[in-house]
Amino acid sequence: MFPLVEIWKAEAVKKTTTKLADGRELIYYDADDAAVRDAADPRPLEPTTALSEIRRDPATGDWVTVAAHRQGRIYHPPADECPLCPSRDGRLSEVPASDYDVVVFENRFPALSTDAVAHITGSDDPLRTRAPGAGRCEVVCFTAEHDSSFADLTEAKAGLVLEAWTDRTAELSALPGVQQVFCFENRGAEIGVTLAHPHGQIYAFPFAAPRTVKMIAEAAIHRERTGRNLFEDLVATEQADSERVVLAGEHWTAFVPFAARWPYEVHLYPNRRVADLTRLGPAERAEFPAVYLELLRRFDRLFAEDGAGTGTAPKAQTAPTPYIAAWHQAPAQLGEELALHLELFTIRRTVGKLKFLAGVESGMDAFVNDVSPEAAAQRLREVAS
Repeated sequence: MFPLVEIWKAEAVKKTTTKLADGRELIYYDADDAAVRDAADPRPLEPTTALSEIRRDPATGDWVTVAAHRQGRIYHPPADECPLCPSRDGRLSEVPASDYDVVVFENRFPALSTDAVAHITGSDDPLRTRAPGAGRCEVVCFTAEHDSSFADLTEAKAGLVLEAWTDRTAELSALPGVQQVFCFENRGAEIGVTLAHPHGQIYAFPFAAPRTVKMIAEAAIHRERTGRNLFEDLVATEQADSERVVLAGEHWTAFVPFAARWPYEVHLYPNRRVADLTRLGPAERAEFPAVYLELLRRFDRLFAEDGAGTGTAPKAQTAPTPYIAAWHQAPAQLGEELALHLELFTIRRTVGKLKFLAGVESGMDAFVNDVSPEAAAQRLREVAS
């Protein structure tokens, strides 16, 4: 059991930092200044050991994380054994408190860790480049309610999650060796989620992710060709055309990208280019919850109302829409041109049908989309609240 070690308070947010029984950090984010989070973790846990390493693919330049120790992680536990629910009625979980608003803690089975065992001898051999998997992986629980989802949150709670993402981005970016912070949510068993409780994750990478590297390279080409920023031009073009715009606020614009890879894919940008979540201003932060919640709720209505406006009866949706929501933030280096944005997409293409990555996609990274971006945008406008 570890004592409370730090309490931090920002405007409208109270942050309480403590330790779990095995030494992992746990952080509560509360909207109520009077909230007291002093419950200790009584579980007899052994300290975690991360054996991960990163290896560079010499054919592509991409970094690959090898984390064989994660094979034993928790897999689809019953609801009454959920490790992300609060500890209640004698049932102990990863969260010692009996309730919480938003909580973040170090992953018990991390792909990357600041304590990664230095069993890897670094190598600069261009065909065998490897290093310890130093970084950090965290879990973000959006709510204490097991059967809820992000889309069910109030705007105030969604704003609290944004504050948690922002705080973690600031803290993790300052860790030695961290190059990029990635906040994301996977929802749905179809995506591969093994814990049903509404939650997301944060990875602090010791490298810039492959997709980020590609975007930075394209931004450099655009800058050289036009003298302008690629992402500013991209948002301005979509706003002017509007055919693929799904939702437009005063400070945020959501649109289906011109070359969308997934059947229903939306990119959400602040209208003012910023590098990461820490650079958002008060007005942008205030507007985000309503915009994002509306997007998530439209995704949930996409297939529940399939057939609307076509003269056929809507078909019932058997499960919530599976999706991935990914924040793209500028890495510590090489990211001057990159713009903060969120990419939201689902692998469901219609009722009862998923888009599986076939040979050309899995084997060659050459996507084939079965839904035109313009039709997807129109459908997402049709299911507005």
